[in-house]
Amino acid sequence: MDIIKYLSIPNFFNAPLAFRSIPRILAGFPMSIALTAISFVLSLILGLFLTLAQLSHHKMLHYPARAFISFMRGVPMLVLLFIIYFGFRADALPAAVIAFTINCSAFVSEVYRSSFSAVDHGQWEAAYSLGLPYRKVISKIVFPQAFQIAIPALGNILLDLFKGTSLAAMITVSEMFMDAQIVAGANQDYMTIYITIAVIYCFFCWLMTVGQTQLERALAN
Repeated sequence: MDIIKYLSIPNFFNAPLAFRSIPRILAGFPMSIALTAISFVLSLILGLFLTLAQLSHHKMLHYPARAFISFMRGVPMLVLLFIIYFGFRADALPAAVIAFTINCSAFVSEVYRSSFSAVDHGQWEAAYSLGLPYRKVISKIVFPQAFQIAIPALGNILLDLFKGTSLAAMITVSEMFMDAQIVAGANQDYMTIYITIAVIYCFFCWLMTVGQTQLERALAN
């Protein structure tokens, strides 16, 4: 700890406090990663249905899907959280999952849509010429190729979602940022703790980026 104190910057960053606070802040990591994982998986599923609705020739499917996506892409995440939490009086944790899921699903759907368009149209025609029904064309032929194309963009959405889970603290969900605020308030040193939590988020985002790169390489082989 004697060495760590030399990393401090007077009136700006208290290094010993930062290092002491890391375990307390990381106590909220399981909640942050759970929010991220659950919301991301649900948004992948909902985003796929939105994409299929967008690509449909039925106006009753196409236009509502486009309207939903446009609305969700234009509404700030924090506003959406407050609408669900305060407006619909949902419990904090379900409100966070719902808000993150429906918001991210709009962006996921746009990624899927562009990825579906990137699949060679000859693949569609070949599948239909073999007599495959639409459901199997999507699930067996098009989606596996589109998903591989979409991985880099989906990785960016995942990173944004992980960072965005910090907003759940605004509706009392006890994740990393909420724990960081508690530590900062107890020690009356907000700058030190905010710098610490920034570094923690950056570190985990780097780990996710490494995982994404490994996944891309594995699928490319």
